[in-house]
Amino acid sequence: MNLIIRAARIIDPKSDFHNQVVDIKINNGLIEKIASNIQNTDNFEELKLENLHVSKGWFDTSVSLGEPGFEDRETIANGLQVAAKSGFTGIALQPNSFPILDNQSQINFVRQKANGFATQLFPIGALTKNSEGNELAELFDMKNAGAIAFGDYNKSLDNANLLKISLQYTQDFDGLVIAFCQDNTIKGKGLVNEGIVSTMLGLKGIPSLAEELIIARNLFILEYTGGKLHIPTISTAKSVQLIKDAKAKGLKVTCSVAIHNFILTDESIEGFDTRFKVSPPLRTEDDRKALIAGVLDHTIDCITSDHNPIDIENKKMEFDLAKNGTIGLESAFGSLQSILPLDIIIEKLISGRVIFGQENKGLEEGEKANISLFNPEGKSIFTLENILSKSKNSAFLNQQLKGKVYGIYNQNQLILS
Repeated sequence: MNLIIRAARIIDPKSDFHNQVVDIKINNGLIEKIASNIQNTDNFEELKLENLHVSKGWFDTSVSLGEPGFEDRETIANGLQVAAKSGFTGIALQPNSFPILDNQSQINFVRQKANGFATQLFPIGALTKNSEGNELAELFDMKNAGAIAFGDYNKSLDNANLLKISLQYTQDFDGLVIAFCQDNTIKGKGLVNEGIVSTMLGLKGIPSLAEELIIARNLFILEYTGGKLHIPTISTAKSVQLIKDAKAKGLKVTCSVAIHNFILTDESIEGFDTRFKVSPPLRTEDDRKALIAGVLDHTIDCITSDHNPIDIENKKMEFDLAKNGTIGLESAFGSLQSILPLDIIIEKLISGRVIFGQENKGLEEGEKANISLFNPEGKSIFTLENILSKSKNSAFLNQQLKGKVYGIYNQNQLILS
């Protein structure tokens, strides 16, 4: 559609128009003109919203959608609509469906299901067959089919040699390996962060060491092999320092943090509410502060919602039996605004594009219109009525959020919430 966006403040430090209020003329999906007052001589549709801010389209590096196999949790069609109305023009789809996305036919299936939507879907292929950690999946074939990276969602690879081989092999086609880090022998039957809260509640704990030990091991392997490694959803202060030191050595390592680990602590679980049961677990206030510092000094490359819909049958049950996971797309922007400056939020919601090999063109004339639309002002309480996902397992229910997401313009489509 052809559109003129009126009186929009551009948030893009790399743009000549950063922090300026301008009109944006979009013709057949391309930005034709950016100026202070554009005349509508071609009878384009116009969009004017209160305190409208725009940025390059946000990209979420970790989103789970049930389809195929768990459509009762979420479908690709509804999930992409949720992402669009939450401000995301692109999502990286985790392979934890049924069947697991571990071959080119499965990659082709989810890409075809995503055709025609404003939010683009970029599948992550499983690193190992059926995500079982025993044998590498068809990485090169999946890359050719459109997989942007390879990892087993929330499963740590016990076999160090298999990680070594994957890092060596993927260098031949510039592939990205994702390695969730958690020592399963140290985790044992742990459910939550090991500490004062777990002791008080009588719940088995997962020590920070479980994450940090595997991060250290994987970084040693990366230093030996070369290649590109992404460590998702880190959660401890020591993890931040380990990755910071590795980057100082020049290793090609990137990392993300999940919004719930970034904002909430293990004190949230004191009521045994399974909405707060996530992987990695919510940690301490000291860890949370270290994660914030890691974002601000750019040790942590990107922030993800780690959106993971879980059906009510697997959440509304005893704490030790409930599945890990929370949805997070709808509350992502509003929750981040409570703790970070706007410029940093936008940067960390965009930077995953470069890590995952997607185009990251700015809001410039002649470029594709890939735009997130939002208002950073105003406060509201996040309620069930605000949840657009089929599953309702949000850790941010009844939390105060700041700002409002209006929607997106992408793929020559305007989607408003």
